[in-house]
Amino acid sequence: MALVLEDVKRVANLARIEIGEDEAHAMLAQIAGIFCLIEQMQVVDTSTISPMSHAQNIVQRLRKDAITETDQHELFQLQAPQIEAGLYLVPKVIE
Repeated sequence: MALVLEDVKRVANLARIEIGEDEAHAMLAQIAGIFCLIEQMQVVDTSTISPMSHAQNIVQRLRKDAITETDQHELFQLQAPQIEAGLYLVPKVIE
């Protein structure tokens, strides 16, 4: 799929960005370069490479999954304007 100048202008319009003719041509060249780079990357065979969680071979230190804070929700709800059944009540903002 080839990107044309009208596509750049349409996307700018959808994003509510005012773009001049010169800027549109420059943006078209930049986006075309990005698409070219993506095509080059898609040619690389990655079928033998296992997925990684990080670019470097590091292991994150993990801590014990334990509760360290006391339950204070009742104290916090004492300060709330309205609560019901342990839930905060908020005014309706969208009709």
